[in-house]
Amino acid sequence: MPTRPSKDLETFDNPNPERDYFIHIRVPEFTCLCPKTGQPDFAVLYLDYVPDRRCIELKSLKLYVWSYRDEGAFHEAVTNRILDDLVAACDPRYLRVRAEFNVRGGIYTTVAAEHRRPGWRAPAPVPAADAAR
Repeated sequence: MPTRPSKDLETFDNPNPERDYFIHIRVPEFTCLCPKTGQPDFAVLYLDYVPDRRCIELKSLKLYVWSYRDEGAFHEAVTNRILDDLVAACDPRYLRVRAEFNVRGGIYTTVAAEHRRPGWRAPAPVPAADAAR
């Protein structure tokens, strides 16, 4: 197999570090194992961040997500661990991880965790041109 799962998150230089801008990443194939039953848990991950000096490299993110496939983890723990690992890798101004887990025993679970750099405030959004009418 040419690639293997990895916990190593690679980054690259932000091409516009002077500007706040928003990166949205959707990961529709996240899988980990239920720590109680060993059965697979499936989720869609949503990663939203405002980079500072470093951005997450997407192939390394794919291999990172893959590394959870055979690990047992509670939904709350794995969502917070992903947040911590991403913050450690790229030190963003803002990062939010939302994990929407598929139904298990009639229950859907969504876990969201956020990081905000101390003192950072999101800029006020500019309304769309058609909203001013």
